[in-house]
This record gives sequence, C-alpha cells and structure tokens, in this order.
Amino acid sequence: MMKDELHMMKNLKDKTLAILGIPSDENSSFLRGTASAPSKIREALRCGSANMWTELGVDLEKHAELIDLGDLQPVEGVEAYLGIQTQVQAILEQQTKLLTLGGDHAVTYPILKAYAQQYPNLHILHFDAHADLYQDFEGNPYSHASPFCRILEEKLCSRLTQVGIRTLNAHQRQQADRFQVEIIEAKDFNPHQTIQLEGPVYISLDLDVFDPAFAPGVSHHEPGGLSVRDVLRIIHNIKNPIVGADIVELNPTRDRHNQTAMVAAKFLKEIAGKILQDGVVS
Repeated sequence: MMKDELHMMKNLKDKTLAILGIPSDENSSFLRGTASAPSKIREALRCGSANMWTELGVDLEKHAELIDLGDLQPVEGVEAYLGIQTQVQAILEQQTKLLTLGGDHAVTYPILKAYAQQYPNLHILHFDAHADLYQDFEGNPYSHASPFCRILEEKLCSRLTQVGIRTLNAHQRQQADRFQVEIIEAKDFNPHQTIQLEGPVYISLDLDVFDPAFAPGVSHHEPGGLSVRDVLRIIHNIKNPIVGADIVELNPTRDRHNQTAMVAAKFLKEIAGKILQDGVVS
C-alpha cells in the first residue's frame, strides 16, 4: 500500500468496519498460492449467483459504514511482514474495526500486535484444523504454523479458544498446556454446545477448519473437519462484541469452481453483518 493509500486509512470518518486484503504467503510451509486469495474472495462476494444479504437480515449494500480499502502491497521480507502492524494500527486508531482477507495464517500475528494496543482484554476465537502453536517451525518463527505461539508469548490476548483442531502432536499439546489454551478438538465438537467467551472477541478463521468436502481450496487438506453450518452457528450465537476478524488460507490454485472462495465470501458477509448489526460495542 502506498503512502497516499495509508493516508486514506487515517481518514475513515463514520466507517464502522473496513475490509483489507493482505496478499502474503511467504511464510507458508507447504504450498504457496494464498497471496492471490483476497481478489478471489472479492470476486465471489460480488458473484451474480448470490446477493449481499446476510442470514441475520443485514443488507451489506445498504451500510455506508462498511468500506473496502483494497489490498496492501504484496508483503515480502520480515520488515514488510511486521510492518502490517503499523498499517492495521492506522485503521484501528480511527475507531474502525477490521476484517482482513489473507494470505496465510502468519498475518494474524502482526494484526493482533495492533489489536492488543486497542483491546488489552481480547478473547481470540480461532477456527482451524491446526493449533499453529509451533515454537519455531522449520527455523521460521514467523511461519503460518507459529502465529499463536508469538501472540501468546507477547500476551496479545487474555484468552485463546481454538475450535476444530485435529492435528495436535506432542509438541503442540505441550504448548497448549504451557499457554493454557482452550481447545475444542474436532473429535469432541458438539455443534450445539455453547462456547464461553469473555470481553471483546476477535475471530481468526482458517478455512481448513472445514472438512475438505466443504472447502477443497486450501493448502493442507485435513479430513474430518467441521461443516460450514457448524461454524456459522457459533458465529451467529456470539453475544460479546466482535471487534475484528481475519479469513485466511484460501489457496485458489487448489480450489474447485471457486467453491472455497464462495465459503470465504459467505463468512465475510456473515461476520461483517454481525459486526454492523451489533453496532460494535467496545
């Protein structure tokens, strides 16, 4: 994003919620491709096969409080990656919440560094097949397999609840115990259970939380996942204020007929609508 675009981010008067793409996949450990996801999600959002109404009755076309800021310039190198924090901070300082389109899951760490400045008691609700708690995956502390280790080390949230996990190894179980992470594994998931949340909520949605039958366009296929309806039900029933979210790990090179992009666009609509409907009470 150029300086004039960053200046625009600092003038978000009367904008309750902004959409921002972060086309970054340099910290992906298996396949590249997620950097092209933001544009694919926007295409799906505007696809003529659907409309802009959410299931809770919000017409996003009627909400002038919502703005799409486009994408940051492609993020390459550690300095640019960590610089995401500064640009997110510029948005949050205008009392505008943010819905980010990744990119791989590594982008969540610099985003949350900015969020922690505004919301010291943040509760992260993390949907994923993977816990992303590795201390230092394959020599990269900023890997998309490690963001929540960095977040918890730096105390960027008060609580972390993970839902849909189904790849825990011994190291990540140790990390979960170390940081007192609340994990609802896929094998234990009850679609009708109530998830206890405290304070303002930040949602981090990795699309591989879904069974590959629902979302094949991800780099890491992990069978046995949740359904789209399972996750929608949880989000629709959140009573706490949702102050931000990211949707990550769409890999268009593996998608079929834009199926996963449509799932991502569905959650963009539903989360945005929920934030706007609830008025973002901080």
